[in-house]
Amino acid sequence: MPIVTAIAIYFILWWVCLFLVLPWGVRAQHESGAVVRGSEPGAPAKSRMKRKALQTTILAAIVWLVIVVVVQYHLVTLDSIPFLPDFVPDDV
Repeated sequence: MPIVTAIAIYFILWWVCLFLVLPWGVRAQHESGAVVRGSEPGAPAKSRMKRKALQTTILAAIVWLVIVVVVQYHLVTLDSIPFLPDFVPDDV
């Protein structure tokens, strides 16, 4: 896998994982009893974005490593997916 492709895959995975990690452990202002006047009661009391960025980086790295291993060692190929059409012409 070329390095540019690997970096691009990691970048996309990082953003997808961020949206997975954002709701982890969030307590709304109305749940903690500290509603700031003029804000939405459902807004997070503490966002903890540094912690979420670290969690996202770790999760994305794990998923990225799995993808790299699958691609490098050809563990899953297009031929191994049964519902895909045959991509090789008959005359070859």
